[in-house]
Amino acid sequence: MARAHWPLLYDLPVIQVVFTLAQGRKKTTRTLLADTEAGTSQSAFELLLDEHDCLVCGGKSAQTVCLGGAYSGSFPRYRIRVEIQQLQFDARLFVVGLPAPPSGLDGIACFRFLNRFTYGNFGNAAEFALEL
Repeated sequence: MARAHWPLLYDLPVIQVVFTLAQGRKKTTRTLLADTEAGTSQSAFELLLDEHDCLVCGGKSAQTVCLGGAYSGSFPRYRIRVEIQQLQFDARLFVVGLPAPPSGLDGIACFRFLNRFTYGNFGNAAEFALEL
């Protein structure tokens, strides 16, 4: 099985994803908090990202999503390409654009996204990993 792992950041579980920028087809890596309490397995989105990242990755807002909890209110939903190269994961996902992601991070990987994988520390308390 393929596995991708990342060191904890600020003692928090994080993952790194790659986006393709709309201008020039360059790729950029973003670090997301792995939060199994964000959303449900049936949520209309898989990631919460900085809205600027959604736009520079070619996302077009088609509708809004109402969030509760730490981010309350209506936010635009986009569809953008997300990759985790170590897992050969490459898909277009629904993401919500936030005006400001959590401090020190680029966004949040929600439960619906994380639930695609087996996840945890796999015996290393200093890391977080996804396995496909």
